[in-house]
Amino acid sequence: MEIAFIIVPVEDKQYEGEKINEITSLVQSAGAEVKDYKLVKINKVVPATYVGKGKLEEIKNQVEELECNLIVFDGELTPSQTLNISEALGDVKVIDRTTLILDIFALRARSAEGKIQVELAQLKYIYPRLKGKGSALSRLGGGIGTRGPGESKLESDRRHIRRRINYLEERFKELEKRRKEQSARRDKNGALQVALVGYTNTGKSTLLNVLTGSDVYAENQLFATLDPTTRKFNLGEFTVLLSDTVGFLKNIPTSLIQAFKSTLETAVDADLVLLVCDATTDWPQQLETTNQMLDELKVVAPRLVVFNKCENINDFSSYPTDGIFISAKYQKGLEGLVLKIRSFFEDRYTRLNFEIGYDKLQLFYSVQKYVQYFSVEYGEESIKINAVINNNCIAKFDCLK
Repeated sequence: MEIAFIIVPVEDKQYEGEKINEITSLVQSAGAEVKDYKLVKINKVVPATYVGKGKLEEIKNQVEELECNLIVFDGELTPSQTLNISEALGDVKVIDRTTLILDIFALRARSAEGKIQVELAQLKYIYPRLKGKGSALSRLGGGIGTRGPGESKLESDRRHIRRRINYLEERFKELEKRRKEQSARRDKNGALQVALVGYTNTGKSTLLNVLTGSDVYAENQLFATLDPTTRKFNLGEFTVLLSDTVGFLKNIPTSLIQAFKSTLETAVDADLVLLVCDATTDWPQQLETTNQMLDELKVVAPRLVVFNKCENINDFSSYPTDGIFISAKYQKGLEGLVLKIRSFFEDRYTRLNFEIGYDKLQLFYSVQKYVQYFSVEYGEESIKINAVINNNCIAKFDCLK
């Protein structure tokens, strides 16, 4: 196991504790042991090493004393800064926040699409860091920061890496085209979709499991879910598709949002977004970050804020009055959440009861794809149909009159 020392640059002391907890959880999620950390007050960034020479000397002494073999910098470093910090600390491996997150993504990706996204994002991030850094590659070794494309690929010539990026981009375009076709079929068939979005580790996967009776992997760790997961969710008159998405994180690099945009495609296409927050932590920051991400992705669906992990909270006066308060783990407050979702769709769908002769049965089958739910009662001379129909599609049933 790698023994990590974390460098945490801070500009505002207000969020020091949260920054430390978050980066520590990230390092642990990557499989390393956090030995210690150092907060570094940043008044002015040093171009060569980001932090000053004096601070680096202090860190070097701590790293040697603790026998750490990995430095994690909670920020984004340039290639030269990474190399210079490593040299200043005695050639200890140095990775930045983006490299760490990509490494965790490589651990979590399960589907072929997820693995392509991870490798493409890693190679695009690493490629400029290869230029003139041949000696730096030998310092990488194995372990955190080298998963995914693999050490052998990193040591390949730059032309091979460029060709690999081009190949993955073409595959990515194919997958994107396929997703759009699937989305078009979903819209054509009138399927309803609800997306669970929010910070990582807020309990989205647990909520998905409880509502749908499924067994999606849910663990108390960051980025437990990378590949989007969709399950059917029955709401009486109709069925919706409930999707779990990759969790957000404060200060996640924009490049990663673009690289994993397809992972969040279900949120873009959703009819309703459940914005899940951890009610026991800094939920205003979670709301701000998640809403900002959704705005960047141009998500236009209505958003319902769901506060999870509320089992030990008795006073909700400081929370938004329009929020839904639940505990997915202990299955509390779920009835109110289900009623809210059901009410949302009932406002957009109409229940129709009509009776047709058998001569019009084929006409009904021709428009059946626009029906979310229906039941049929067969009589001697006619058929009674009870249907739930999208308000935008009601005119298509005039042929049955």
